[in-house]
Amino acid sequence: MKTLKLIPLLLLLILSSCSTVTVYSDYDKTVDFAPYKTYAYFKPGIDKIEISDLDKRRILRAIDDQMAAKGFAKSDNPDLLVNIFTKSREQVDVNQFSAGWGYGWGWGWNPWMMYGNQTTVSTSTEGTLYIDLIDAKKKEMIWQGEGIGTLTRNIDKKDERIAEFVAKILAQYPPVKK
Repeated sequence: MKTLKLIPLLLLLILSSCSTVTVYSDYDKTVDFAPYKTYAYFKPGIDKIEISDLDKRRILRAIDDQMAAKGFAKSDNPDLLVNIFTKSREQVDVNQFSAGWGYGWGWGWNPWMMYGNQTTVSTSTEGTLYIDLIDAKKKEMIWQGEGIGTLTRNIDKKDERIAEFVAKILAQYPPVKK
């Protein structure tokens, strides 16, 4: 009976782990981030990204929202240049479940599990989004954030998923010096 109570909790953990974005950041420890107040996009870098224009606009809108929330303003004479880079890879998961015969732990023989081995194959796309912040005057990268997570092809959830990636990455900026 205790096992049945744990199943919904286990399913919740599995589902929530599918929607997580893992983030990392790196920065130049000699830089004072306080003076940076304006930004613009680094157009040559953004033009090179090999994703759809729709997804590119989704990412840029999400960055605009997060930068505005941090008090940044877009400018023709910016303090920071924002560049993005993406990559993706297909993941293939093969799961094998054996409800076979034999000894071992468990509740004993179950007549509904007599079909033995079951194998399921699923695929997903893991994406990585990099956001680079470049000092506009020095033309040097001063901060980089990276987010890794599962992508969706569901058009109704793309905006939400991309916004989650960007929000979690930019939550790391400005860095907290230790």
